[in-house]
Amino acid sequence: MNALRPDSKRCLVTGASGYIGGRLVPELLARGHSVRCLVRDPDRLRDQPWRADVDVVPGDVTRPETLTGALDGVDAAYYLVHSLGTGPSFETTDREAARAFGAAAAAAGVTRIVYLGGLVPTAVPEADLSPHLRSRAEVGRILRSSGVPTAELRAAVIIGSGSASFEMLRYLTERLPAMVTPRWVSTRIQPIAVRDVLGYLAAAADLPPEVNRTFDIGGPDVLDYRQMMRRYARAAGLRRRLIVPVPVLTPRLSSHWVGLVTPVPNSIARPLVESLRHEVVCGEHDIAEWIPDPPNGLTGFDQAVTLALRRIKDADVATRWSSASLPGAPSDPLPTDPDWAGGSLYQDIRERTVTASVTAVWRVIEGIGGDNGWYSFPLAWALRGWLDRAVGGVGLRRGRRDPARLRVGDSLDFWRVEEIEPGRLLRLRAEMRLPGLAWLELSVTPDGEHGARYRQRALFHPHGLAGHAYWWAIAPFHSAVFGGMARNITERALRAD
Repeated sequence: MNALRPDSKRCLVTGASGYIGGRLVPELLARGHSVRCLVRDPDRLRDQPWRADVDVVPGDVTRPETLTGALDGVDAAYYLVHSLGTGPSFETTDREAARAFGAAAAAAGVTRIVYLGGLVPTAVPEADLSPHLRSRAEVGRILRSSGVPTAELRAAVIIGSGSASFEMLRYLTERLPAMVTPRWVSTRIQPIAVRDVLGYLAAAADLPPEVNRTFDIGGPDVLDYRQMMRRYARAAGLRRRLIVPVPVLTPRLSSHWVGLVTPVPNSIARPLVESLRHEVVCGEHDIAEWIPDPPNGLTGFDQAVTLALRRIKDADVATRWSSASLPGAPSDPLPTDPDWAGGSLYQDIRERTVTASVTAVWRVIEGIGGDNGWYSFPLAWALRGWLDRAVGGVGLRRGRRDPARLRVGDSLDFWRVEEIEPGRLLRLRAEMRLPGLAWLELSVTPDGEHGARYRQRALFHPHGLAGHAYWWAIAPFHSAVFGGMARNITERALRAD
């Protein structure tokens, strides 16, 4: 437990299960603040290393009735949520949530709101901004007018292991030694390292009450995207990339191109791409008047990339862009009774006894997905991933946060870890586009003195006739996919034991 400073703040962090929020919490704790996290599902934070040091309350910024208790006694409230990728109504959702949060914060006597927004291009009318940037700017304006002093930190591209912007840059550069690119690769950008973003956010809790304004935050380098790709290639030890911009790739086509090459789905890639249509360079550095630059200066682009690559190599990625659940992803708990009130529940159950140890079997179970694959019929899994991406889903490219260890809330290709009991049980909930809800459960128990019993259960709760038709259409492939998975997992454990 971190000792509280005499001038410590009581901080509320929204979006604590997300990329920035999950990294900000330990930063605040290290500075001696007490932290409360507002999350829709408290279990999502169960396996975080800092869980025992924070107060977790269930709630949602889109449900005003849950905000009053969450904000009670709070000094500084961090607003780190947005509706990126939720569809055409996301601006309305963001607007209503910001109004509710600002009103609840004012009523609770909160003395500081800190909001991480997007860097708005100078000299560009708001009507001409991308919907994503326009909404971020509107949210900031609503919070600043709430009556609670608000620091709106505006950042462009955030460079750090696991960020959506970094993953987009990384995969485009690594997978395409030569590429025809859209015009926005020539747009000037002022990226910022995630460590500097976190430093600004954490220090903003101590800003004086008269500060109620926007701040542009960025690193020391101003680059265009083409330069960023070439400098990334150099930092990663890759050959120089050949980049040829063409005028015909619109933001919509560009987002499909990004979605094809990178793990970032179209629903997230498109607002990122649209935000690069205009120059995003800091118009001021006023924040230095209140929060001085680090002693060695802000982190340069090359150093930020090097640090991010080192984190990835060392499997030390604390959070990823996919840490937060995708908007609209199913969150229903696993039904425990086949005759549950929700209706039909299809199951495919496979069991095998193996002379390997429980530890060996568990090691294979916990290592599933990502680079290790799914231990059966790779073509079928690849095809399912491509189909999912074709209809706007995440596909298989999200991979894993850590190559060997999982925790509740981790994304795992097109699944999410719903439950994990180390050494015994892994339950995954599907986040692919389906006409129903699906889970995959893998477990191992001792069987005799020198063996283990592996059990695998796939469950599907269909929605309507389409759901029933989907299950029976893929039923002929179950033996190859699920049967092969059970066989190969136990064989892999036997060889590794």
